[in-house]
Order: sequence, then structure tokens, then C-alpha cells
Amino acid sequence: MSKSLFNDFEGASSKAWKQKIQVDLKGADYNDTLIWKTNEGINVKPFYHADEFETSPEVSNTKATEWKICQSIDVSDAKEANLKAIDAIERGAESILFQIKTETISIEDLFQNINTEKIPIEIKCNFLSETFAENLRSVVLNPSTKLSRGFIEAAQISLHSDIIGNLAKTGNWHNNLKEDHAKFEAIVKTTNQLSINISLYQNAGATIVQQLAYGLAHANEYLNHLDKIIDSKLKQSLQVTFNVSISSNYFFEIAKLRALSQLWATLASEYDINTECRIIATPSKRNKTIYDYNINMLRTTTECMSAILGGAHTICNLPYDSLYHNPNEFGDRISRNQLLILKQESYFDKVNNPSDGAYYIESLTEQLAQKALDLFKNIEANGGFLAQLKEGTIQRKIKESSTKEQADFDAKKIVLLGTNQHPNLDDKMKNELEISPFLKIQKRKTLIEPIIKKRLSEKLEIKRLAKE
Repeated sequence: MSKSLFNDFEGASSKAWKQKIQVDLKGADYNDTLIWKTNEGINVKPFYHADEFETSPEVSNTKATEWKICQSIDVSDAKEANLKAIDAIERGAESILFQIKTETISIEDLFQNINTEKIPIEIKCNFLSETFAENLRSVVLNPSTKLSRGFIEAAQISLHSDIIGNLAKTGNWHNNLKEDHAKFEAIVKTTNQLSINISLYQNAGATIVQQLAYGLAHANEYLNHLDKIIDSKLKQSLQVTFNVSISSNYFFEIAKLRALSQLWATLASEYDINTECRIIATPSKRNKTIYDYNINMLRTTTECMSAILGGAHTICNLPYDSLYHNPNEFGDRISRNQLLILKQESYFDKVNNPSDGAYYIESLTEQLAQKALDLFKNIEANGGFLAQLKEGTIQRKIKESSTKEQADFDAKKIVLLGTNQHPNLDDKMKNELEISPFLKIQKRKTLIEPIIKKRLSEKLEIKRLAKE
């Protein structure tokens, strides 16, 4: 057919649609009845229309066809972790995240028989060591090893070092300000990589706008510090990674990742640095529960879908039982299989930029990016992220947002099925808790007040456990 069938129908403007809706409401107020007001300060409308956009949205550069299924592995013994990684790869994992606890871990044993040309490796350490980074690089570049030669060029091995993130999380530097910065500089020079942990802010209860603005301001602290240190040629190849947690607010989380990519491109261009960032997404723990725990699988599935559609490069799913069980083969297998189903049976790897042109998502992306940019500018005008972190301003703002969200949960405005709505009172968990799922405050001396992660359902779960 040379002529579109839709040409035979007269178009309807957004104004015409609103007038029709107003008639159907029979006198009820349009704004009070149909406009949804969010904690991000965004008014969500019942419909979106092309004529609300002055120009056509730009095509995003995300590649949903290339996202990787990642398996997280805690490393206390290198050989044991290596066997777990190989098994995960054989069962469908396309990337491995090693969570390393001690500096004495043998890198050679950890990477044995893993083809890093095909399997990207993410490394997060509980310590800060430029020696470890140098040893990692020497192992990768050693011709006698069966590893990829592309530590910097292909970026198949990524070392995540985030000293500001550690300060925000623990309240202290690894060692002290001067020593941490010196080691951090050395690591960046060795790896040409930079990592920013936004996940902390989400799990502590920050709004999406706060997560984006704090992540951008967090990154800006590094860029200010490294601007004169990084070679101009390396700037264009600097690999910047954002670690992000995803909640169940489906469309907002899609827009969040899209807005993050846009905001980073804007900031990076000011420093003449690589404007493309990597995003590693993991489902949030804030909305996960110990009761009716199988629902966690539904939550993580939709959250992983948001991450894919939003443009995450690597997705590391959260096992449904990770709150109360030690890492186990069954939980890891189920979480990995969720991603395999999304990729191989639900075809979530067949289309690039799948959310481009969706009026609702485009509008949310634009609003979140603008509000986050405004907040970022305010942070910079008042001394920057690190200064406001030391003053306690960031912590106070997150607490305010967290308290509001907790009140909404307690009032059942935020529903966690099986927990604060339709609970199965026959469900017993007291004898299932291998690890504590609850926040524990350890009294210790800190330089600043740490940002504390906390789940919404903790108080309710503690009451239920006491009655079992």
C-alpha cells in the first residue's frame, strides 16, 4: 500500500483529547482526578501527545542489543570463586562481578581459564590499593597468561574504585583524605577508569532527582580533581561507570537511566572527556521483603526490564533470597535464569533504543534531567558535593525523602504485596534467617554522618517475627 490508512482519519490534538476527557468526567476536576503528583515534583498526566514537544526527541545512543547478563560472586578464596565463575559462564552468564574482600587474593587463580576477551570482568574491592591495580594490569598484559590484552583498550576488565562513595557509605576514608586521593590518582592513571556508586543513594531512600543530581555532583568532584592529572589523549578514552540500583517504579526507572546518560554527556563535554558512560544496574534492596519472598522475583524481573529499556550495559540481578540467605547456588541460578528468559525468550535484546519516541518516557526523561541539573547547579553553587556531604546537607535531604517514602509505605500509599497489603499470616520466617536482614547500627567514630541503607518493610517484619 502506497498510502497510509491513517491519512483517512482526522488527527486529534492534545487539546481536543483533554476536552473530551473533561466532558466524560461530568464536572469532576481534571487536575485533581487524573493528575498524579510524585515525590520527584513531577505531575504525571493521563496521556501524552506529540504536539507537546517543540522538537522531535533526539535518538539515544543506547544499544539494548548488547546488554550483558552479569553474575556477582563474593571472593574470599580465589580458586573457589574461579570455579563458581566458570560454572556461571557455562550456565549463561556473560559477565562476572567479583566482590573481593582482601588484597592477598591471587589474581592469576581468580582469572584462570576465563576468556576475558569474551567475558567482561567487573572487580569491586573492600579496600583501596594501587598495588592491586598494578598487579591486575601486569597479569592481564602478561603474554604467558590466557587473558585478554585489552585492559585499557577493550575495557574487558574494570576495577571499581570510589573513595567518595566509601566516605558516604562508611563515614570515613579508607585511610585518610591525603592517602586515599594519592592512591585513587594512581589507580585511575593505571586503569584509565572511573566508577561512581549511585546505588547507595537509592537504597537510602533518595528520590530519583536526588539520585541523578548527587551522582552527577559526585562524579564532578572526581573530574575537578583529575582534570589536570589525566593526559588529554586518555580523557577521550576514559571509561566512566555508574553503579545504579533500580526500583519498581517502572517507567520512571527507564527514564532515570536515560536521563543519567544525557546528564553525563553534558557534564563530560565540559571537561573534554569521553561523553559515553557505562551503566551497571542492580535491583534495589529497599523494596525487597523477607515475607512472601517469592514476590521478590516479580519485583526484580520488572526492575531488570526497566534497566534494559533504559539503556543499562550490564545487569546483575538480585537473588530473591539474598536478604536472609547466604549466597547459594539455587538463588544465583534463579536470578540468572530471570535474565536469560528476558534475553532469549522475551527478546529484550532485539531492538536498540526501544524506549525512544515514547511520549511518556521522553517527557519523564526531560523533566528528570532538568530537575536533576537544577539541583546539581545548586549543589555546586553551595560548595560542591563533598562540602555538602561533610556539612551533612546531603544526608539530611536523603533522610527527608526517606522519611516521606516510609510514611507512604506505613500508610499503604506504597504497596509491597504480601507485606503491607494482603499478607499471608501463615508465612513463618524466624527459622529461615541465615543472615540478619535488618539494619544494624554500630557505634564508632566517623568523620561525617554515613548515608544509611534501609528497607521499607523492616519495622513491619520485626513486629511479625516477634509474634511467630
